[in-house]
Amino acid sequence: MKDRYDLPCNIAQSLNIIGDRWTLLIIHEVLIGHTTFNEIKKSLSGISSKLLSERLKYLEEQGLIESTLYSEHPPRYRYTITESGRDLEGVFHALVLWGRRHLQKCYKKLVHRSCQHEVKLAYYCPHCDANTEDVAVVELEASAEKVSS
Repeated sequence: MKDRYDLPCNIAQSLNIIGDRWTLLIIHEVLIGHTTFNEIKKSLSGISSKLLSERLKYLEEQGLIESTLYSEHPPRYRYTITESGRDLEGVFHALVLWGRRHLQKCYKKLVHRSCQHEVKLAYYCPHCDANTEDVAVVELEASAEKVSS
């Protein structure tokens, strides 16, 4: 895939990896347990086999999923989510919460498994050992090796 955004921004650079059409939906399918090409294709009506194949290869190259050969003739693969891919679960939850508040027709909600009541997104500061709503996005120093947010 070609990088579309040449901006010094975490959002832009993340979208270069996961922002193409169908990509997040494919990751979500693998995350929820649809692990074969046919399972994913069946769940995502409208995606072509060629596009799904391209996206799966790309996601594997990016380290978001892994494939394991489970049939040699014909070759068939099972896909599993990597730790990097699993870290997108919070993004999916945030989208569900946003949709619950803003979509005209909502299909899902996010609930606490134990009591089945809806939950909300919260930010936690390990330094203060407390939840907080007082958050800000700040620039990292140019010499920073790894982007942490």
